Amino acid sequence: MKSIKIILHCLITASIALSCSKTQTEEMSKPSSEADFTKPALAAKIPSKFKNHGYERIDNYFWLKDKKNPETIKFLKAENAYCDTVMANTKALQTRLYNEMKGRIKEEDQSVPALDNGYYYYSRTETGKQYSISCRKKGSVSAKEEILMDGNKMAEGKSAYMYGGGSISPDNNLMGYLSNYTGSYAEYSLNFKNLETGEILKDAIPLCSGFEIGKDSKTIYYTVPNKALRSYRLFKHVLGAKGKDELLLEEKDEMFNLYVGKGKTGEMLVVYSGSFTTTEIQTLDLNDSAAKFKLFRKREKDVEYSIDPHNDRFYITYKDNANKNSKIMEAPLKGYEDKATWKDVVPHDPKVKIEGLEVFEKYLALSVRTNGLREIRIINIADKKSKTVSFPEPVYNVSKGFNPEYNGNTVRYTYQSLNRPRSVYEYDMTTGASVKLKEQEIPSGFKAENYEVKRIFATAKDGTKVPMAIVYKKGIELNGKNPALLYSYGSYGSNTEPNFDANVFSLIDRGFVYAIAQIRGGSEMGEEWYEQGKLQNKMNTFTDFIACAEELIANKYTAADKLAINGGSAGGLLMGVVTNLRPDLFKVVVAEVPFVDVINTMLDSSLPLTTQEYEQWGNPNVKADYDYMMTYSPYDNLKAINYPNILATGGLNDSQVGFHEPAKWVAKIRELKTDKNIVLLRTNMESGHGGATGRFEYLKEEAFRAAFIMQRIGVKLD
Repeated sequence: MKSIKIILHCLITASIALSCSKTQTEEMSKPSSEADFTKPALAAKIPSKFKNHGYERIDNYFWLKDKKNPETIKFLKAENAYCDTVMANTKALQTRLYNEMKGRIKEEDQSVPALDNGYYYYSRTETGKQYSISCRKKGSVSAKEEILMDGNKMAEGKSAYMYGGGSISPDNNLMGYLSNYTGSYAEYSLNFKNLETGEILKDAIPLCSGFEIGKDSKTIYYTVPNKALRSYRLFKHVLGAKGKDELLLEEKDEMFNLYVGKGKTGEMLVVYSGSFTTTEIQTLDLNDSAAKFKLFRKREKDVEYSIDPHNDRFYITYKDNANKNSKIMEAPLKGYEDKATWKDVVPHDPKVKIEGLEVFEKYLALSVRTNGLREIRIINIADKKSKTVSFPEPVYNVSKGFNPEYNGNTVRYTYQSLNRPRSVYEYDMTTGASVKLKEQEIPSGFKAENYEVKRIFATAKDGTKVPMAIVYKKGIELNGKNPALLYSYGSYGSNTEPNFDANVFSLIDRGFVYAIAQIRGGSEMGEEWYEQGKLQNKMNTFTDFIACAEELIANKYTAADKLAINGGSAGGLLMGVVTNLRPDLFKVVVAEVPFVDVINTMLDSSLPLTTQEYEQWGNPNVKADYDYMMTYSPYDNLKAINYPNILATGGLNDSQVGFHEPAKWVAKIRELKTDKNIVLLRTNMESGHGGATGRFEYLKEEAFRAAFIMQRIGVKLD
């Protein structure tokens, strides 16, 4: 959520990576014959009938949705066993890939300390350990270290562990933190630690979606999810108090979620009630124990806004149908209820998308995107003069970092590109000078100049130019014979950034071309880019991706029989749709936790995310939306044709995309496919949407996926 102060910074600076160092491990040079593999255990066909809008659907694999059914678990385990059998001849390759990945990680590493309320906060990792350690030092970076949270100790004896973030109290003596042992992104418990004694308090919230600590350092404001994991209630808890917590607010509209935060000044609680298209905010004065919530602006359909309190005013990031890329306005702390008092600070620009605002005492720091590339703009509040932190490269990503100090004069940002590891900079908003604080270290060695980076455009079906970022090793001949991996996402307005991904260099160093397609459905080219790829325009997302694949082939970066594609979650939906539309265009498809059973999922309002996402995909209870979704729903559009080689992954504890979606998809493909290509399902039986939670266990999954791609394309290795 925008505009909320993040009090505790616990990002791991050491990246989870791949490397190109060679070992004595023997690798396979070509795919072995299908005769070497045992046959998969086919799922039982148990017809379930559904009638919607006069249509009848028969789903033979609906039963796989039941996690409690022993036959479901038996099927998943059988699929995992078959998967291991098929991939048995790549075990040495997987080991080598894993070692390369691990070789690109600086195992013992530390983030750049950030000052917040008298303490320097940072996280660090230790050699051989899976999880980060959150720390702080009082007053100076040379002071004695205080360990706040050691993820390795928290994870002892557990198959999965996730840290969901934490906050430090204003008096610096209390830490609240979210965690779970399921690997689910949506199901956290809230606990508290006395930082003076190290004691974990008895106060605990078993299910929490977000929280803030009041100015008295003992009042906790927290939100909880309902059964469908929609964050919908805000409670107040006083540490040590007995009895029921006080319910402060409840969001009853199924399309909206509640979020709680504080402005950078720390004087005000800010509660957002938001859908994908509409916002309503209420505020609470934290200096007044008798204060009541005040409505900032009543919700109005298709009006989104966020607020940042300042000394004497609010800064408002505002978006409506006339200001799709957002604008920045200001309003007085007292009297803001009259919208006539609101004034433009940064007017709307149809060519510039405002992606974020950070408010300091003397400056505003904006994240903006122009022609698909990010910039940071600094505005002096006193004289309204602005400066731009811009970058010369044609393909890169820059993002603001952790900047907790309201009265600070510097802003941190991270810069990276497809061939440049992440670097953390600090920009002086007074002088305009940037200083590099840290550069991601690749222990096994890395030279940016060894790789070529390009930005090209594909022409979509309707004539729209779609950008792609490409990287490959210098010296390879673009003759149409190179293996390639094309990645994308294309939903929710989320941008597919050209970030440095050390893992993918194990493919690039073996001659792969790696490409990122910035297709509609994201917002890389502005808010219109997003709107042209959702609801009744969703098909643009899929045809844009196909156009990108065709462009790579036309320009001889690769060929259809050498092209692998990859996407996860909503990007897995993308994989499913384009595989149905153009199975001839791809040799290998890797669909991670794919959202492929669109109709069944969107008809089930008891599932997490469903009702809120009507604004993304449509409401299948409405015939026009149902009909449109049926045109692309991957599971419902499978037929008896030749399919590429496919690897689908799932997580048994996945709260975002049920494990049954990839399971059903694979079962139905096996029933219908007319080819001899390999189709695999691999389910993590101990984790959720993100797969393995430890940094090294995650690398094993990455190595497995890379090995599958190489095996099925038939890459000849050194």
